[in-house]
Amino acid sequence: MNDVFQALSDPTRRQILSLLRDGDLSAGQICAHFDLARSTMSGHFRVLKHAHLIVPERNGTTIVYSLNVSVLESVVSSVMRMLDVGEGKPND
Repeated sequence: MNDVFQALSDPTRRQILSLLRDGDLSAGQICAHFDLARSTMSGHFRVLKHAHLIVPERNGTTIVYSLNVSVLESVVSSVMRMLDVGEGKPND
């Protein structure tokens, strides 16, 4: 879970996840939204992949990324348990 929090700590990586919320995108399509060097973007992709927040699929020379929603759901669930939120608790 530490890898996920590290990945989510960066605003660029959060924006990448937001872009993928609407559907799969190639690395080039994602990079077009940022004024950053491709090597910098590759570093962001690497952190997101390591945290299992995105899933790459190679199509020839193109890498297409998709959002791994199940990891995000797991993190949200863990945070809610940690904060003792939900679980049938009455609203105060």
